[in-house]
Amino acid sequence: MKLKNVIKPKLEDIENIVAVDREVTSNNSRRGYIRKAVEEDRCIVVKNDNRIVGFLIFDTNFFNCSFISLIIVSPTARRKGYATSLIDYFVKIASTQKVFSSTNLSNKDMQKVFIANGFVQSGVVENLDEGDPEIIYFKSK
Repeated sequence: MKLKNVIKPKLEDIENIVAVDREVTSNNSRRGYIRKAVEEDRCIVVKNDNRIVGFLIFDTNFFNCSFISLIIVSPTARRKGYATSLIDYFVKIASTQKVFSSTNLSNKDMQKVFIANGFVQSGVVENLDEGDPEIIYFKSK
């Protein structure tokens, strides 16, 4: 698959990233989280026609491994390869050999994205969201 326009955002991109997140969450509750990730160089974005259509936030605090904390793609831009482009780019730049992520058991679409991108299930965490276990996924570089 051809890598789409994935880049590291600038501080002036924060409002556009928050706007994409708001399309999914209907609020601005993660504005501070997004700002901090951009400031700490832990965010990448994917663009279409110079417009941010998705983003990925990561860290390396998961047992000293890279962890994709959040992937959001605008609902109108889904199923066009943007999540795959974000994941591919991140795996290439990840500072560790192992990359982990997670999603709720109820999020079947995200589970399909992980599987399609070579991730395998690596465990389950109960009690984060009541009645909706978190599935941990893993991929080696």
